[in-house]
Amino acid sequence: MSQTERTSSFAMRFGVTLLAGIPGILALMGYLYLTTPPTAVTAGLSLSLFAVSSGVNSLLILVVMCLIGTYAGPRVGLQSYLTDQMGTGDRIWRRLRPEVSLAVGVGALGGILILVLDVVLAPFVAQDLPQSAIGTTEPTVANVLAYAPVRFLYGGITEELLLRYGLMSALAFVGWYVTGRRSDGPSSGVMWTAIVISAVLFGIGHLPALAQSVGLTPALIARTVLLNAIAGVLLWWLYWQRSLEAAMVGHAAFHVPLVMLSLVQVALL
Repeated sequence: MSQTERTSSFAMRFGVTLLAGIPGILALMGYLYLTTPPTAVTAGLSLSLFAVSSGVNSLLILVVMCLIGTYAGPRVGLQSYLTDQMGTGDRIWRRLRPEVSLAVGVGALGGILILVLDVVLAPFVAQDLPQSAIGTTEPTVANVLAYAPVRFLYGGITEELLLRYGLMSALAFVGWYVTGRRSDGPSSGVMWTAIVISAVLFGIGHLPALAQSVGLTPALIARTVLLNAIAGVLLWWLYWQRSLEAAMVGHAAFHVPLVMLSLVQVALL
């Protein structure tokens, strides 16, 4: 393959992942526009400009992560049927179908596990995390359903491109490079190190948003990082052992128990 062909192939693989992440960003922008109170918007910004600026920031980060994933992922053996199709022409669903049951099971199990742990840990953070801070808006059926596209599109697809395709691929590539670039790819130790580091970073990444609602305490920090890191480990394992698309399916399935619980809570109010 010539240099021109390699560049063209890279551009197509990058482009298809970037396009896959855009619907999630649009869903996030729409949700912010519809649900953000005017008093929460920075002075000097209109609500529409606030939503657009948030979307642009997310898009810029997505561009960087898709570039990183397109370069690093294949070099460390991490698989994406979406980008492989650009080179092989294989249908994505034909390759993904054998992984769907496992991905759904892992994702749903992770969602249930986190709900259980959240209940177990609730007494330790009850005074720090009032009910009003658990959700982003007043708990109504309309708000739960309005947030569902963000969960499934932004969470299930865009976050996977940001965190799995971009971050984990980068960490695995760095670990592989530092440990001698073995011809058979990164060792299990390198991959698990990348998984743990990225999972903890994923948990830490949720703290700034939480800090806007409540004061952070050691117990609340530990609870937030732990719950999100558990989800991160399960989804990163799917990406490593199966494919990026399996992690996307798992992430979407992870949100199903959370949406159902939210609807039950609304019904009981």
